[in-house]
Amino acid sequence: MAPPKTDLAASDTYISLFKSIGLSQAKAAEAAKNAKSANILRNLIASYDLTEAHLDEKQATVVTALAGQLAKTESVEPSEQAFAVSAILQGKLKSVDQVNAAVKYLEIFKAPINELEFDTECGVGFSITSEELYDAITSYIRENSVTGWPNLGSVISGVKASPALRWANPLEVKNAVEKVFAETFGAKEVAKPKAKDPKKEKAPQPTATTSESDSGSSSSNRKPVFEEGFMGALHKPGENPQIKPELREQHLRATNGQVWTRFPPEPNGYLHIGHSKAIFVNFGYAAHHGGKCYLRFDDTNPEKEEARYFESIIEVVRWLGFEPWKITYSSDYFDQLYNLAIELIKRDKAYVCHCTQEQIKADRGEKISAPKACVHRSRPIQESLDEFKKMTDGYYRPKEANLRMKMDLTDGNPQMWDLTAYRVLDASHHRTLDKWKIYPTYDYTHCLVDSFENISHSLCTTEFIASRQSYEWLCDALDVYKPRQSEFGRLNLQGTINSKRKILQLVEEGYVSGWDDPRLYTLIALRRRGVPPGAILSFVSTLGVSTAASNIQIARFEQSVRQYLEGSAPRLFMVMRPLKVIIENVSDDYLVMVDKPFHPKNPQLGSAQIPFTRTIYIDADDFRLEDSKDYFRLAPGKSVGLFQAPYPITCTSYKTDSATGEVTEIFCRLEDSGTPPKPKAYIQWVAEHASSGSPVRIDETRIFHPLFKSDNPLAAVPDFKADISSNSMEVIKGAMVEVSFWPLAKRSIADALKEARARSAKAKAIPGAGSHDANTPEVTPEQLVGKECIRFQGLRVAYLAVDSDSRLGALAEPSDVTPGVRQGDYLVLNRIASLKEDAGKGM
Repeated sequence: MAPPKTDLAASDTYISLFKSIGLSQAKAAEAAKNAKSANILRNLIASYDLTEAHLDEKQATVVTALAGQLAKTESVEPSEQAFAVSAILQGKLKSVDQVNAAVKYLEIFKAPINELEFDTECGVGFSITSEELYDAITSYIRENSVTGWPNLGSVISGVKASPALRWANPLEVKNAVEKVFAETFGAKEVAKPKAKDPKKEKAPQPTATTSESDSGSSSSNRKPVFEEGFMGALHKPGENPQIKPELREQHLRATNGQVWTRFPPEPNGYLHIGHSKAIFVNFGYAAHHGGKCYLRFDDTNPEKEEARYFESIIEVVRWLGFEPWKITYSSDYFDQLYNLAIELIKRDKAYVCHCTQEQIKADRGEKISAPKACVHRSRPIQESLDEFKKMTDGYYRPKEANLRMKMDLTDGNPQMWDLTAYRVLDASHHRTLDKWKIYPTYDYTHCLVDSFENISHSLCTTEFIASRQSYEWLCDALDVYKPRQSEFGRLNLQGTINSKRKILQLVEEGYVSGWDDPRLYTLIALRRRGVPPGAILSFVSTLGVSTAASNIQIARFEQSVRQYLEGSAPRLFMVMRPLKVIIENVSDDYLVMVDKPFHPKNPQLGSAQIPFTRTIYIDADDFRLEDSKDYFRLAPGKSVGLFQAPYPITCTSYKTDSATGEVTEIFCRLEDSGTPPKPKAYIQWVAEHASSGSPVRIDETRIFHPLFKSDNPLAAVPDFKADISSNSMEVIKGAMVEVSFWPLAKRSIADALKEARARSAKAKAIPGAGSHDANTPEVTPEQLVGKECIRFQGLRVAYLAVDSDSRLGALAEPSDVTPGVRQGDYLVLNRIASLKEDAGKGM
């Protein structure tokens, strides 16, 4: 259907109006053609007084594009429209492509808008060095198995379409791709005329072989993630510029020229999968360079901090395999921060403001216009000192007074518009108790504590790009050592949520059992599910580190976990839905002890002996009443092999339930005489043998499916809860596993505990390591080892781990006591990840 047309009179009116904001005659006429978008453009011009905004033609074109995009959606409210217009006026949105991205973002994320996240998604301030572009293209070629120059066009298109390089200059991308191709595949050859003798025109097989060989060599010799791309381009200690040379010298003396980093979480919630990247980057980069990494709690907001979060964060960091150099708190430095605030006022770089929050927002332009100076900005220094003292003494209530930094209102960066340094809070602090009535903000605290701790590399995610300017301004304003802030792209998993507020809703409203529900992607939930910490770090390392955000599907994460477990998880026979099999041609006391390795390709995992007896159990899916040519497992009159068992079995008869018709027992013959039939398939089994405790009966096996139905729950209407799946967990009762589960369980716990104790002892032996505070929660090696350490592959079933709900008495017994089932036991397994599809099994 053609778009609605405007009448001629209205069109002429619109054209004159549109020309008044800077559009040419032709572009104004084009903009007036569609009634809906023209009407929206007219409203934008009137609402934001754009005729007086002195737009150039390019800005006017971008505003027109915004109107066109708004005409296609009804999901962008006036407040979000105002935000977009403001971004254009500030010069943040400069192209039609950026406007398109902005409208898509505003359709999903509502006011108040996270400016830093918006800027990142829309390419505001995007920059990429030639080295970073080169590394990104090299990675693309490697990951997509590009073979040569014939793929040039598709590679250029693919690179441009990748999220990491969406905002890169197209010409620079093209030139960089051609450079990488020339270095990888040699100079581009001019097309040769077709040879007369087709035999001499043999396909360049050696070239292909060489290319594959080179690719393999490149992969095997690939640099560590900390030496390539974004991480490899980081400055060396001491190269970060200082306002005074002696600051650099003092810093290098304190650090001995080492890399010093920090992981600075807020203790107001549980860490999620995205935090694993920040932990990996900060701890890993320091370790790779023989440096040190602090775990520093940013505890400047006592209203939201809880003791349980401090302990959980320490436990998670150590569970992931990292030992902090020191555990510190921003509150360790409250006295120093306070004294520097006084110094900042004395230097006329800060003032006490009594404006309301609404007035402060209005002065900052409400994201539409340029900021205005606060009425208190020019107050005398002594007056601000006196007012700050009154804030400290509790004279003011919360929001009645703030200390604001006197920055640069003419700068285009909102992070330079007089940020708050201190605010009044009526809250008791977990460490300083009631000593303080005022608390420093993140924007004031973060850079100064980095300076106090001599951090060489302040590594954070890209939503803090704009904060780098204010970070450096404050250090220079106080003449203190200035660390270098560098930003990397955050890690996001599609199909889940990480918002603390939204997860709390799920918990409180009963959609999940708690913050550690295995369907969530908090790190305590992944731990409970049984995901090994090494698998998480392997996943993050494989993704690499760049300035682009990593938006990864859950399936890719689970595939990474599956690959990690493939070679490390012991394999046990397991039947999910047991079907009893009686072997009729052996005696009641028939017993053969079968030697069975835990992994066919990893002898280091050891082996075990399991019983093979007259009564065994197979999976109900391994038996059919009706046979077919393409079916190779058990059926009446048919033989099948049993993994590791001495002979195959043949079904001779079966029993069924008279009410349901379901098969309840199978009777078989053991083919132990003469020449046994050669089976076309093998199935797993577990034997009934009371004296050895076989089989091990599983009370619950919990199979987890995605909690949400889509990749973007936040887009659901009316809210994210509408996207919750009603089939996210399946509970199977009565599964069975081989009896070697018990010694494996006990050994798994013992090995994990031994490793945790050794790591703890090694960390404590490092001179100078430790916490500033004796009250810091002490995470013992025992806390790092839970039932989830008992992991295995249920052969042809899934990767599984023991859940924390389980009660296993044998685990508490001395090592010389033979493990087994005890009174009161309750065994629950969680599926960590499914297996690859097995065509023979049909799974």
